[in-house]
Amino acid sequence: MTSRDERRPGLTERQLQIVELIARGCSNDEVGEQLGISPRTAKAHCDVLRQKLGVPRRRQIPAAFRALTGEDPLALAQEPVPALAGIGG
Repeated sequence: MTSRDERRPGLTERQLQIVELIARGCSNDEVGEQLGISPRTAKAHCDVLRQKLGVPRRRQIPAAFRALTGEDPLALAQEPVPALAGIGG
């Protein structure tokens, strides 16, 4: 059986964070703010992700990730998203 890591096409932990934030609808500015990187660095990560996942557009990254891995890109976070933390409690 294929492990979860084997299905991911050489994506780094940082790139997985970016995939999740793109899936959440974050802009490069917002990705940068969330991860403590510049928007330009966020864009560079997106460019590499587009290349690795074989898609021409940034917005296609989450769907390509799901198609390749079978994983929900919104479920990549190991901690709750700050905006949702504390809801329902």
